[in-house]
Amino acid sequence: MRSSRGRGGQISLLSLAAWLALAVLLAGAFLAALGALNQTIYGSSSFVERYLSAIANDDIAEASTTPGVALDEAELAELGLPADVSTAMLRTGVVESGPEDVRIMSDVAQSDGSHTVTASYRLAEAIVESSFDVRPIESLYGVLNRWEFAVSPLAVIDVTAAHNPTFTVGTLTLDSRATKSGDELAAFTQVTPYLAIAPAVYEFSYSSVLLEAVPVPVQAGASARTPVTVDAQPTAAFVDRVQVQVDDFLTQCAAQAVLLPAQCPFGVQIDDRVASEPVWSIVSMPQVTLTPGESSFDMPPTEGIAHISVKVQSLFDGHHYTFEEDRPFTVALAATITPDGNIAIQLK
Repeated sequence: MRSSRGRGGQISLLSLAAWLALAVLLAGAFLAALGALNQTIYGSSSFVERYLSAIANDDIAEASTTPGVALDEAELAELGLPADVSTAMLRTGVVESGPEDVRIMSDVAQSDGSHTVTASYRLAEAIVESSFDVRPIESLYGVLNRWEFAVSPLAVIDVTAAHNPTFTVGTLTLDSRATKSGDELAAFTQVTPYLAIAPAVYEFSYSSVLLEAVPVPVQAGASARTPVTVDAQPTAAFVDRVQVQVDDFLTQCAAQAVLLPAQCPFGVQIDDRVASEPVWSIVSMPQVTLTPGESSFDMPPTEGIAHISVKVQSLFDGHHYTFEEDRPFTVALAATITPDGNIAIQLK
């Protein structure tokens, strides 16, 4: 009986040892799996890859809410930006192209626990390499790594909306005066900063019946500040409409049966006695050309020719004759687009 109990105790100890060994194996496997997860899915490289993939997929909501992307008021001030800087570009449908074919080139751990992750990717037709500093934040469930950007990758794009306050980027049309007030609203050229997801390529342009700006691609680098000018120029329709107004104005001038039509660019003085109503006609209308000025689209002094025909009696000998003469003149003007979409011209 004593021998039997000894063998039972030995079996129990062996079973306990086996369970302990199994527990150690399971714990080791768990820790190994946890370590693998923290090196891969929850690693610093994967954090950067997910951010870049969100941009490529036009998931701007995910990209912009990635930890470390948003800028607080102090960070905006450090960048020289107002607290109400426009975030209008932080939405879907604005990015022209995001980072594709992403490859992690290196992931270097720093002494403070942060990592410098260098990624290579294709951005439109260019191959770009960028480094991102990321640092650990409170872990998930106390065991899975979480990260944030130490420096926000958001770009600042300074948009110069030349000669027209509105512009188009992607599928979005923005008014560069949206955050402005007072005298700034009247400026012919507006300069406005916008926060933009980066790295990404954007295309800025504008097109309407009266104005058109040639599309300009902009490659916005992570944490970079990039300028772009959207240069709105008059369309042929704009020039044609101004031409119609000029033609109408000069036609009305010619309809005045006087030697010096009031507020008109042509006229004549005759020393002899006028014996009939003067008849004016326009031989050659000034051809309108428009270029941007400081506050309007300007037409430089441009020549036209008017013709006068009037019967006259000589004060010297009393004989009658017809006075006929071509009278060159010039017209200069400033044209602006009114809030209701019409064109106002001001003669100079």
